[in-house]
Amino acid sequence: MALLKVFDPCAICLLCLVLSASELCNGGITGNFLRKEYSPDMPLDSDVFQVPPGYNAPQQVHITQGDTDGRGVIISWITPDEPGSDTVLYWSENSKNKNRAEGIFVRYKFFNYTSGYIHHCTIKNLEYNTKYMYEIGIGYTIRRFWFKTPPRTGPDVPYTFGLIGDLGQTHDSNVTLTHYESNPKKGKTVLFLGDLSYSNDYPFHDNTRWDTWGRFIERNAAYQPWIWTAGNHELDFAPQLEETTPFKPYMHRYYVPFASSHSTSPLWYSIKRGSAYLIVLSSYSAYGKSTPQYKWLRDELPKVDRSKTPWLIALMHCPIYTSNSHHFMEGETMRVVFESWFVKYKVDVVFSGHVHAYERSKRISNIAYNIVNGMCTPVDDQSAPVYITIGDGGNHDGPAIGMMEPQPNFSAYREASFGHGIFDIKNRTHAYFSWHRNQDGYAVEADSFWFHNSYWNPLGKSFVAQH
Repeated sequence: MALLKVFDPCAICLLCLVLSASELCNGGITGNFLRKEYSPDMPLDSDVFQVPPGYNAPQQVHITQGDTDGRGVIISWITPDEPGSDTVLYWSENSKNKNRAEGIFVRYKFFNYTSGYIHHCTIKNLEYNTKYMYEIGIGYTIRRFWFKTPPRTGPDVPYTFGLIGDLGQTHDSNVTLTHYESNPKKGKTVLFLGDLSYSNDYPFHDNTRWDTWGRFIERNAAYQPWIWTAGNHELDFAPQLEETTPFKPYMHRYYVPFASSHSTSPLWYSIKRGSAYLIVLSSYSAYGKSTPQYKWLRDELPKVDRSKTPWLIALMHCPIYTSNSHHFMEGETMRVVFESWFVKYKVDVVFSGHVHAYERSKRISNIAYNIVNGMCTPVDDQSAPVYITIGDGGNHDGPAIGMMEPQPNFSAYREASFGHGIFDIKNRTHAYFSWHRNQDGYAVEADSFWFHNSYWNPLGKSFVAQH
């Protein structure tokens, strides 16, 4: 038998994974609910894509947090035919005095498409825990919406987040959004895990699909903030169309408050909301040592004050732990770079999309592994995050049904169904997570889990609630 003279890192890593799978067959639960393999797009004449009446009426209205602490809001919309007004009028629910804020507009071209006038207006210094009304438009096209600011940041502030990823614009996408809106837990802010419109899947990266998607989500995103994470379908890198600027449509349409967290890019940033510190990362930007994203996260994590924001949450598109054959190990390089920091700073949970299924891990880490020691089996680690994949919004690719067998030990629950998640923070020590399958009643929890905060309750053993 010939002896290997050179170590092949990929071969070693794959061998370890095979050995791990064969040795650790006492994984968790695999849901047996099976979805159809394909999800058709909604017709373009669907009411969810309807253009508001009136010439040049504002459309695709959406909001996101506009600063670090939650007292700011970025309001965005598009006027299709001409710039129109950049002004937002806003007032608190119990006030008759309307305030005025002025925004900006931008445009972009992509291949044979020219966007409408994309408006962004940042409102600052709002009162906490207050409902505000706002108006945009001119004359007969004025449209009115509302939002509610979060409570003041504090360690025992309860707050409820919704989680959606890989949404698209299919019939199943519509069910997912309807299911989330009807959930009795009432999420107050959506943490969106990347892959928005899927426009790049249409011929010539059809950017009109950005417009239809923006009108589709307006019914929710105009009233509560969506915290954006960029996915691979936002890259829109198409040299064959002479389009070589990554993320061009996404970054023109979806502004985020990256500068307030001293980030140099809107693709990675942080915000505080309630008792949570949210860190958004970019799976499709450079993150190796000495890159801007690496240096930003290195400097950002020590700033987190767990006495004020006890819940530390990371968002990224590509999961670094998955037992699904779809996109298997695509997040491995990011795991190598960032996992030790997640453990060191006791990140509570990492939410991801990309894999079109749902999966929840145990608290595990693989930080002992290096290329020569062979210790490449994830182990229980109460300082490590729980990794949750929610890439099951309803896109046209259908669910990722290729689960790896046997189910590895690190996987607590997995299922190839469409749905959404709810992360309900109770206080500094406990939060309750639930995953809701589209086919169930609004209050049904297909999977649920109590979180014991990694900083305030480090010895508490997390446990599974009733399925």
